[in-house]
Amino acid sequence: MAANRRNGMHPSEPGLVGIVSGAMALPRMSLPTVATVVAAVAALYFGREVFLPIAIALLLTFALAPMVSALKRVGIPRLPAVITSVVGAFTVLALFSFIVATQVSELAQNIPLYQSNILTKIRSLKETGVGGGIIARLGEVIERVGQELDRQEASQPAADQPRREPVPVEIIARERPLQVLQNLIGPLISPLASAGLIIVVVIFMLLEREDLRDRFIRLVGYGDLHRTTEALQDAGKRVGRYLLMQLVVNILYAIPITAGLWVLGIPNALLWGLLALALRFVPYIGPIIGALLPLFLALAVAPGWSLVLWTAGLFVVMEMITGNIVEPWLYGSRTGLSPLAIIVAAIFWTWLWGPLGLVLSTPLTVCLVVLGRHVPQFEFLDVLFGNEPVLEPHARLYQRLLAGDPEEATDHAEEILEERYLFEFYDKVAIPALLLGEQDRVRGVMGDEQRRQVAASAQTLVANLDDSAREEAEEDNDPAAAEEPGSRKDKEPQGEDEDENDIELPDGTDMSVLCAGGRGELDDAAAAMLAQVLEIQGATVSKASFADMDPASIRRLELDAVDTVVVGFLNRDSVKHARFLVRRLKRAKSALRVGIVFWSEGGDDKEAAVKLANDINADFVAHGMVEAVLGGLSSDPPVALKVAAKRRMRRRPRPAKKAPLAAAK
Repeated sequence: MAANRRNGMHPSEPGLVGIVSGAMALPRMSLPTVATVVAAVAALYFGREVFLPIAIALLLTFALAPMVSALKRVGIPRLPAVITSVVGAFTVLALFSFIVATQVSELAQNIPLYQSNILTKIRSLKETGVGGGIIARLGEVIERVGQELDRQEASQPAADQPRREPVPVEIIARERPLQVLQNLIGPLISPLASAGLIIVVVIFMLLEREDLRDRFIRLVGYGDLHRTTEALQDAGKRVGRYLLMQLVVNILYAIPITAGLWVLGIPNALLWGLLALALRFVPYIGPIIGALLPLFLALAVAPGWSLVLWTAGLFVVMEMITGNIVEPWLYGSRTGLSPLAIIVAAIFWTWLWGPLGLVLSTPLTVCLVVLGRHVPQFEFLDVLFGNEPVLEPHARLYQRLLAGDPEEATDHAEEILEERYLFEFYDKVAIPALLLGEQDRVRGVMGDEQRRQVAASAQTLVANLDDSAREEAEEDNDPAAAEEPGSRKDKEPQGEDEDENDIELPDGTDMSVLCAGGRGELDDAAAAMLAQVLEIQGATVSKASFADMDPASIRRLELDAVDTVVVGFLNRDSVKHARFLVRRLKRAKSALRVGIVFWSEGGDDKEAAVKLANDINADFVAHGMVEAVLGGLSSDPPVALKVAAKRRMRRRPRPAKKAPLAAAK
């Protein structure tokens, strides 16, 4: 019935490893001043003509750097490798733009051919419904409002009617060929100049990448080379991997879209595929925009509605396959951004730099998050936009208990229990959360009402996890179920030092244990957690409140069928009280094993625990859940109660009585 279970968390598991001994408070984060943020945003907004090309060039440098490195490894010198990479990338972009422009021109010429189908669908919409349909009713209302306004205007006296100004007539002369050429080329000068500037900047950034890296390190991080180097490598990997993987995902998305639209008979299928590829770089709204245009064209091409439905189905199916299969396989959530942060970043960068800012929003925000992750002054950026938990699991659980929300705390616990056992959750998360509460109580920041609320929420959490405890107990009873794929054991990581981390929790069948709190309601909650773990091991468990440990109440405890009593304290300064309880319990039943648990996060030295147990006359002293279970289910004989040595008053010997002189004679 006993299960071979792992004690402690694997180093690769996020969240649980972050709980270390003594880490009871998170470091305070320094926020920048409002003036600094406003100044930075204003500089980006008013200097967008300068910063936008530099930002695009920087991102292209991140994207092309792996290609340049690959060409250098082949043996191509740096300058030819850089020129080849940049020319190849911008050639692809130019070809992409040319195809899109050609397809748009062809589409514009064919739009009048679809006018009859659009009018037919509008008439069918008007005829739907009762009494002419919704569209007809709205048209009638608008027409009546217009007639009423005209009637009121006609009823006004001529003097009150506003005087109509004469319509100006402008004589437009025929433009000369030079002016026509200037009008055509003028709007293209600015984009072409920006593109040329970006190409030049990208080339120089790739050529002097190492020099720019050294200058950046010297400027911001010369005193901490390790942190600055890690930040640069992290930014390069994240942004480059994001752009590359997103491009691959978009290509795998656009090819079936193009083929499907061509099979369905949608005109200019290549155009819609290329637009779908480009618009998927825009988070969330990009795929929607890419699907609306083909849907509108499907509405105009065919007289019926079947083509519209088939087109919508194509986009829905491809979006589901891409989002649930392709992206997790190739890309996943490697940007390090939360979904809400992506949306907020898209709104911010669009307001700041327009449509180009929308396309660049995700990679730019990734750079900011990496900066906040490695530079303490910008840590707020990682907290605001990062996807990693900002609270340790035990702090998050304590916050929910403090807010009186055991249901969300249960959801949090069940997420952890999908991979870990219940005793691990209690040992690494729940008990440290109660320790935070005890710390607040000692500091005087938690009132009696709050303490009772936290304890009640913790007791509710334990009750909500009864089903999980029952499942673990059934898994212990059925060894075949524990070996099935998908069980927690099957998901546990395997390591070379597995034997050192495995602990065999003893079988508690035919053993009776009483779990009690030491000095408060929080101790009672910790005792309830221990009792639930002992029940999983098959022991018969009863619970007692800290009030039952009073001197007047201990005698009323039913200890006849109890083998071991385990009393827990969250306050480590309760040694004297623990010694008192051990004596009282052993006097109530001499054959009783009594264990004391001084709950702590990291555990203490075993030799110190044995010495403390000897000092307070307890059978064992534990500091964690595993030690408490091992001690509570131990079959060792109980330790006899030590009798205090009483000091005996030593009387001085009385001098011997002298015989009378006469008798001596």
